[in-house]
Amino acid sequence: MPPATATASASRRPIAGAGRVVLWKGGSVWVARDTSQVQPHSHHAIQITLAAGHSIRIRGAADIAWREASAAIVMPDRPHVFDGCGAQAAMVFVEPETLAGRALLARHGAQAVSLLADDGLAELAAALHRVFEARGTDQALVEAAQRVVEYLAATPVGKEAVDRRVAVVLDRVRERPGAELTLAQAAAMAHLSPSRFRHLFVAQTGISFRAYLLWARVGFAVARGVTGGSWTEAAQAAGFADSAHLSRTCRRMFGVAPTMLVPEAEAA
Repeated sequence: MPPATATASASRRPIAGAGRVVLWKGGSVWVARDTSQVQPHSHHAIQITLAAGHSIRIRGAADIAWREASAAIVMPDRPHVFDGCGAQAAMVFVEPETLAGRALLARHGAQAVSLLADDGLAELAAALHRVFEARGTDQALVEAAQRVVEYLAATPVGKEAVDRRVAVVLDRVRERPGAELTLAQAAAMAHLSPSRFRHLFVAQTGISFRAYLLWARVGFAVARGVTGGSWTEAAQAAGFADSAHLSRTCRRMFGVAPTMLVPEAEAA
């Protein structure tokens, strides 16, 4: 499917969607119009995909056949491919080390990609899209997304399910993802030796400290970039060496280059 074009200024470059990205502790919500097919990718968080009155296509990266649905859930670190078919779609990301993330893993972790068909979920998804279409506040968008998570997980969002020593470091990374934080500094915050902290972090989160830092930084950079600033500034604010490093990381984790994400304010 050829990429859609959402703005006059972006009409000569491929885009993956035009919309908004809002973060919260342990999660985020991405909503966009004109969503197109993206490259195979994988990321640290559980992904809940919600269409707006239509079907999207999704499949594991190794699968040949597409699966069509109005909603789907992807487990963390599982390569997959998404195609919004040129329509509006929402992505809700939940970090697996939260209580809600643990509950989602327990309920839906049997398969890498699962389709979701539920009238209650459909109503909550429609409410989320209405907030986006009405250009509601960031807080309203987050609350609508969190209601989706709580419905599927039957657990409140925002609470950690990890050792308190790791939780302290997670909070620090989320609050200031662009600030320098070495493994040794993080270990000192946790009152552990670097080797012991490295082992505990992987055991509690499923990924290395460095990989989590990249995950947090790319989300922060995308959220900042889609507010209308330059991607170079967003990369620097998130602690990336340059915009090329941000672009490589974003492609690997989300299947798109940052420049393929257009701010909602620019959407035609």
